[in-house]
Amino acid sequence: MPQNGQDVDTNREEGPLLSRFSLWLESRNARSTTSRAYLTDLRQLDGILSPHALSLEDPSRITKRHLEGYVATLFRMGLDKASIARKLAACRSFFRFLLHEKILEEDPTSHLRNPRQDKKEARVPNVDEMFALLDQHVEEDEAVRLRDTALLELLYGSGLRISEALALNVHDVRGAKGLTIMGKGSRERIVPLTDTAKERLADWINAREQLALRQEEALFVGVRGKRLQRREALRITEKFGERAGIAVSLTPHSMRHAFATHLLEGGMDLRSVQTLLGHKRLQTTQRYTHISLNELTAVYDRAHPRALGEENGETNQKKEEKDRPAET
Repeated sequence: MPQNGQDVDTNREEGPLLSRFSLWLESRNARSTTSRAYLTDLRQLDGILSPHALSLEDPSRITKRHLEGYVATLFRMGLDKASIARKLAACRSFFRFLLHEKILEEDPTSHLRNPRQDKKEARVPNVDEMFALLDQHVEEDEAVRLRDTALLELLYGSGLRISEALALNVHDVRGAKGLTIMGKGSRERIVPLTDTAKERLADWINAREQLALRQEEALFVGVRGKRLQRREALRITEKFGERAGIAVSLTPHSMRHAFATHLLEGGMDLRSVQTLLGHKRLQTTQRYTHISLNELTAVYDRAHPRALGEENGETNQKKEEKDRPAET
């Protein structure tokens, strides 16, 4: 197969099947940018297959092994894993179209895996940055300001998913000391409210009628009076993050990360954080909060009776007794 991108013609003319695929994408309301990208990727695939007497216009001869060779060629061309995954998405879409049109009976991409993505740890804002974010003075419409600060206090103070926060109605919060949340998998949990969050929510509820439509039950509403949408919530967190001078783009998700990480740093045990986050598995909480081996070891050393001084047969309790100053 070709060793580099220069050997592959991505401007090949579309054959009948690719033209039909383009119309099929259009019938499914695919965005024009997506359609163009898919067709470019498929023309590239066709060019890579061509030296082996294979073509997307005769798809019955293409096997999983041929597509694995395609992935290997993309690696040799120097493409990153995310780009390869996007090209495989185009390939899968094309073969789904062939199955839908009964041109093929089997899909060679059905067991074709994406390259394993490198894990990237998102930078979590520290405590000082979160305080700067939440305590900043914002000059804008008073009702909008009260809404935004109430939302941010709730996200950081209670660790809610943005979908959970936006699903709240006014009667869920008014006078509440904590919130009953229906999370993923229809799992119910109770989360606390900080004193500051209670104050900000009360202030917002008092001003809410300035924005909300008469029959709207949503706690957080947009400027048109209806339930606030995720996109607008993202703009709010980004705006406040920029004004606070936080170097990374702040999202509702990173505020949930900060909630969990700061609780752990403050000494809360992992199981309790898991309960507050609504995670089914403890492993999810560990990944989610970016607990390092050093942090886990430090907690272990503080907590386990035989973690320190084990080589000398010395337990933590004995060590503490030895280190304790004499009573006067």
